[in-house]
Amino acid sequence: MPCGGWTVRPKESALLLLISPDGVEEALDCARAAEHLDIVDVKKPDEGSLGANFPWVIREIREAVPADKPVSATVGDVPYKPGTVAQAALGAVVSGASYIKVGLYGCTTPDQAVDVMRGVVRAVKEYRPEAFVVASGYADAHRIGCVNPLALPDVARRAGCDAAMLDTAIKDGTGLFDHLPPDVCADFVRRTHDGGMLAALAGSVKVGDLGALTRIGTDIVGVRGAVCEGGDRNAGRIQPRLVAAFRAEMNRHAREHAATVAAAG
Repeated sequence: MPCGGWTVRPKESALLLLISPDGVEEALDCARAAEHLDIVDVKKPDEGSLGANFPWVIREIREAVPADKPVSATVGDVPYKPGTVAQAALGAVVSGASYIKVGLYGCTTPDQAVDVMRGVVRAVKEYRPEAFVVASGYADAHRIGCVNPLALPDVARRAGCDAAMLDTAIKDGTGLFDHLPPDVCADFVRRTHDGGMLAALAGSVKVGDLGALTRIGTDIVGVRGAVCEGGDRNAGRIQPRLVAAFRAEMNRHAREHAATVAAAG
């Protein structure tokens, strides 16, 4: 699976696992579980669903995790300010991130979202052409008034992004499938693939969601709470043993799905 100039492929699962530490100490925990994950994602949970961390934290995390593990960074739950967001995205890639994720929180129309993402794509790709740009929307968009989730694949395609992603904006214990059932998420994935991009899904994803995520063809799953002590994304700390267990379940579902497809064929 090509991702920004390199190939990342899990040992068994076609589903890439993105883990989001909140700082350098948790990144070291991710490094200890490096064989079980695919992408280390830098965010600051206390600044929102896709809260941006400091440039020096991105740099320190890039230095802390194995060189063969891509580092992604969020640039925030952003407003409709294309210039501001483009500068933030450039700061993230200069700091060492290879995946740049933008939460289109303040964009109320697809055209606004395209404006923001076109600026991001240009800023990032002019500096590092192989970097991977992700347009991120929200499964619970109806609660904050931003772009409809099913409009996001077309936004990402028009802007020249590499992936489209859905998360949840409000972290209140509800998850991705509480706001968009699997069949709607499957439509999101299909539209994203039709645009030639990867599809990423997150939003309080739990082990119990992996079967559906595998069946609908998701490319990247993003988690934090599911691999934190006590399942708490804010108070809990990422545990390498929980990362390993989550990957084991991903691999199990991948094998079962492959067997089902083979039997049906």
